[in-house]
Amino acid sequence: MKFIIVGMGNFGAYLAARLTDKGHEVIGIDNDMNKIEAVKEKVTHTICMNATDKHAVKNLPIKETDVVLIAIGEDMGASIMATAVFKELQAKRIISRAITNTHETVIKAIGVDEIIHPEEETAERLSKKLEMKGVIDSFDISDGYNIVEVTAPKDFVGKTIGETAVRNRFNVNILTIIKVRNRANLFGNLQERQKVLGVVNAQTMIEKNDILVLFGDIKDIQNILNLNEE
Repeated sequence: MKFIIVGMGNFGAYLAARLTDKGHEVIGIDNDMNKIEAVKEKVTHTICMNATDKHAVKNLPIKETDVVLIAIGEDMGASIMATAVFKELQAKRIISRAITNTHETVIKAIGVDEIIHPEEETAERLSKKLEMKGVIDSFDISDGYNIVEVTAPKDFVGKTIGETAVRNRFNVNILTIIKVRNRANLFGNLQERQKVLGVVNAQTMIEKNDILVLFGDIKDIQNILNLNEE
C-alpha cells in the first residue's frame, strides 16, 4: 500500500518507519528539516514541505495514495488546515490525529474518514496492564469487549483449549496463542523470542509461559485472571 504521513514527530515518525519496514511505500512530510533528516534513512521517501500549502500538496501523488494520515501533534491549526487541503484534493482515505475535543469536532466537520487518539489509546492500554494483574497488552473493540494478551493461568497449563472449556466457563474465546521461548543470540546470551501459532483449535495444547490472546467482555476476562490468585 501507499501512504502519506504528515508530521514526523514521535508518533508520525514511528508509524512511517514501521510501515516502511513492513514493505509499504511511505512518504513522510514535515516542515521541519531537522525532523526530516532524522527519519530519511528509515522511511521510503521524505519531503520537507508545508502541508497547509495547497499548491505544494497538489504535486504529491495523492490519487495513487491509499491512505493519508495527518499525524501533526502540537499545532492544531496546521493539523486542521492540512486535513482540509487533502480533503479538497480528494484523497481516497484520510485519517487524522485529534488532540482535543474541539480539534475533533472541527475535523469531523471537514469530513475525514477516521479520527485517532494515540495518547488516549496508549493510556487506556497501559491502565489495563497496571490494574489487571497478568495483562500483557489489550485492545478495546467496543461496548466493553476487548482483545487481551494474558499469561496462561496455571489452571490452563498442560491442557488443550478444549479441556479448559474456556468458552463455556467464562464466555471468552482464545483467538491464538503466542509461544515464548528463550534462545541464545550471537553473543550467547538468552533472548526472549515469540512465535504466534496462528489459528488454534480445541486440540491445541497450552504450555507454561504461553501468552493467550483472548476475546470477550473485560469482566469475563478478569475472571480468568483471577484463577492465578486462587
